[in-house]
Amino acid sequence: MFDDVAARYDLVNDVLTFGIDRLWRTETIAAVGPQPGQLILDLAAGTGALSGPFHDAGATVIPVDLSAGMLAVGKQRQPALPFINADALALPFADESFDAVTISFGLRNVVNVSAALTELFRVTRSGGRVVICEFSTPTWGPVRHAYQNYLLRTLPRLARLTSSNPDAYDYLVESILSWPDQQSLAEQLAGAGWQRPGWKNLTGGVVALHRAHR
Repeated sequence: MFDDVAARYDLVNDVLTFGIDRLWRTETIAAVGPQPGQLILDLAAGTGALSGPFHDAGATVIPVDLSAGMLAVGKQRQPALPFINADALALPFADESFDAVTISFGLRNVVNVSAALTELFRVTRSGGRVVICEFSTPTWGPVRHAYQNYLLRTLPRLARLTSSNPDAYDYLVESILSWPDQQSLAEQLAGAGWQRPGWKNLTGGVVALHRAHR
């Protein structure tokens, strides 16, 4: 599914979010806080929209994705980055390898979320951190209602106008509406061993930026 939308994935996301996805990426980069000498895992990296800024900040970043199509587009755009095809449930890295691990808008697509959080914990060094940027539950009723209407009515129409595979965005809507709220995901992080899980709501809770430490 993601192979089919890879070429226009970033453009379509920009259209569907009215450009707000750029703010979400900026917040995610700040939360990760890439520094020279750090090793960062960017899981579900897609075309490397976050991996590039991590690299530009001086960190060594490993972009990983299950979609070969996404990785091919990413490698074409950013040939200096070592894009790797791998499963979030069986990462090909040694224990305690990374200073930081991050996944943006990809955790919903993992078959077993708890197992993925445990695998991320395994490859993170003691004192390291995880940052998860994901769609969530708006905290104010009117915003929540308007957001649900957008997902069910407007987004599918926009996807049909802009995407090469609009059916993929029907799945997007379903996965967002069935995704656990902020507190539930924080509890899953704690269950995987992560310490001090918390979150910051973005755009009124349409997206939540979860953070925790090993």
